[in-house]
Amino acid sequence: MKQALSVFAAAAVLMFVGNTAATAKGCLKGAVVGGIAGHYAHHHAVLGAIGGCIVGHHLAHKREQEQKAAAQKAQQKQQNAH
Repeated sequence: MKQALSVFAAAAVLMFVGNTAATAKGCLKGAVVGGIAGHYAHHHAVLGAIGGCIVGHHLAHKREQEQKAAAQKAQQKQQNAH
């Protein structure tokens, strides 16, 4: 029962987070890590998965923004060199 509830909660979180690749990837990785950590912390796997999804989404978005900024900086540097 707990496992089914965990899977349902993770699926619900994924539906509401968004549909971009970075969002899903960050959420899935975070949910797995958070679910495992929550399981060992007084059997709160669902709460851990939800929290992990949120954190994973934030980190994936932050990483994506940093990559875009680095690409723009490299492009500007290349344009200034010519």
